[in-house]
Amino acid sequence: MADVLYVALQDDDKIVTFGIDASSGKLQPRAETPAAGAPSIFGLRPDQRVLYVGYRGTPGIESCRIDGSSGALRSLGRVATEHWPTYLRADRTGKYLLSVSYQGGYASVHPLGSDGAVSGPAIDRQNTAPGAHAILTDPSNRFAFVPHIARQMDNVLEPPKNIPGPNFIAQFRFDATTGRLHPNGTLEPPGPIGPRHYRFHPSLDIVYFSDEQGCSVTAYRLDRSSGTLSFVETTPSLPAGVTVRNTCSQLYLTPSARFLYVGNRGHNSIAGFAVDQATGRLTPAGHAATESVPTAFGLDSTGTFLFSAGTATGRLASYRIDDKTGALTPLDVYTVGKRPAAVLAVPLS
Repeated sequence: MADVLYVALQDDDKIVTFGIDASSGKLQPRAETPAAGAPSIFGLRPDQRVLYVGYRGTPGIESCRIDGSSGALRSLGRVATEHWPTYLRADRTGKYLLSVSYQGGYASVHPLGSDGAVSGPAIDRQNTAPGAHAILTDPSNRFAFVPHIARQMDNVLEPPKNIPGPNFIAQFRFDATTGRLHPNGTLEPPGPIGPRHYRFHPSLDIVYFSDEQGCSVTAYRLDRSSGTLSFVETTPSLPAGVTVRNTCSQLYLTPSARFLYVGNRGHNSIAGFAVDQATGRLTPAGHAATESVPTAFGLDSTGTFLFSAGTATGRLASYRIDDKTGALTPLDVYTVGKRPAAVLAVPLS
């Protein structure tokens, strides 16, 4: 089974598609798909046959059918949104698409048709606060969380927006029958660390959050009956003694859940961590230098390769993941286009 890699080029108004060689990790250009309106984020239906594209310039969400043989994209339509979506994720049944708006300060739920296409308007909207950065349901599909950054940072590519961030995690119950979100309390992190993106451990009651301002990864324990989080530990994402201006971006677990990676914007590196299989605790596993401002990166479906986009350079760096240590070995660097804002690998049938 081969993978294709999609890269959203926000300033080129297109999505480029590459084939991934399963042995070497080399990328082969396959297609360029027009995507007018500044494509900036991706989401994926659970069956991995529909790609969701969030647009920042002309706020909206597009659904694209993925051809199982070639990876070619075919638009199923686009719905407008009030503000640009910051994050897209289908629920575990593939009946609903959850999203948040950083600028608007809310979480939304849109229905998905039998073909996987998103339709509008949203069937639910929960106002949270400015700085909302992510949303996805837990493995039981009964709970969801919306992290908010601590404060607006001046991005190296954009002027400050003066949007205050409240630094908390909103907790929700999710009704998979109706698609509704129900507030379930809030959690304040241990300091103004600015929780950004998160991933659930597949077998332990642990959730990992990247901390945008804290330059760290914080682990929380998930109470599977109440759907609430409690603090476990925070692990720095920068090497000891490094004080460079930096913010964290995305984080990913390998499919085996043995290794976790987070992007450092400023230090311009991918930090690796080994995951204790019994406790979920993290141990630093090194840093790999990468392209400037790694806001978006992703792993292939087997957890063998990592691809990191340099938002400032327009290039994509590739790495092989050591399956014993988690160390990243640099491979090739590709010029992909202006402002690569989203990276996603999808297996083909």
